Amino acid sequence: MTTATNSKTEPGHLAAAKALNLPVSTKHCIEICDSLRYKDVSYAKRYLEEVVELKRPVSFKKFVRNMGHKKGMSSGRYPKKAAFEILKLLKSVEANAHFKGLNTGSLKITKLVANRAPNPSGGGRHGTGTKRTHVQVEVKERGVAGTKKTAEPVVQKKKESVHTQHVPKETHEQDNTAPSHEHTLGHDHASHDHNHDHADHGHKHEPAPTPTKPAVKAKAAAEELSSAELLRRAQYKAAELNRMQKERKDTEQVSNLYEELQKKGSLRSPGVKK
Repeated sequence: MTTATNSKTEPGHLAAAKALNLPVSTKHCIEICDSLRYKDVSYAKRYLEEVVELKRPVSFKKFVRNMGHKKGMSSGRYPKKAAFEILKLLKSVEANAHFKGLNTGSLKITKLVANRAPNPSGGGRHGTGTKRTHVQVEVKERGVAGTKKTAEPVVQKKKESVHTQHVPKETHEQDNTAPSHEHTLGHDHASHDHNHDHADHGHKHEPAPTPTKPAVKAKAAAEELSSAELLRRAQYKAAELNRMQKERKDTEQVSNLYEELQKKGSLRSPGVKK
């Protein structure tokens, strides 16, 4: 039997152990696990000790074929061998909890599972008659609430909107000589006729204010070139410089050849006539 702690659980409040390849019946272990799951470890130890001593039967609810009744229950049995192995496993997980600093007097079984293990092949005509079972247990200290993950509030970025003030396009400036209407609190616009002559009033039309230009940062961001464009331009410039250098070298070579031919006399100099 091998026991180990479970690394996926919280290190401060849980302890776990497991037993592999136990030579006991898987059906008996399943019935015992169903009876002791979510019980206290102290109660489970007393329960299994009584089963081992044949003082208390285990109630069977799943595998009940050809099974007799026991006192105080419908179907039951005394699985002594399986109870003894599970009792050793509970003592092992209790030792693990004590090693981690948990209170062994307030431990609760949160997980108790039995699974069928691969049966080894033995010799003889009854080679497949062996039984193997895996059992896993996990306990938690009572009175310790689990930490719940609280979702962090998502801060939404508000879009900055530029509010422009509406400036009237026309400003009316009335002369002192033009007739003016004095409005009082009791003035009735429905009964009063407003006859304004635009020729009498001096209107000065001012040009509408130009809208504000976009920010300098936005303009600079729009004018920025991407890295791919910059790389393409740099490659184009480099190719052009290489081409110019190559042409310069070709012209120098041609001029050198003409000079050598003139020195040897095989090339006529300009202006010489026979």
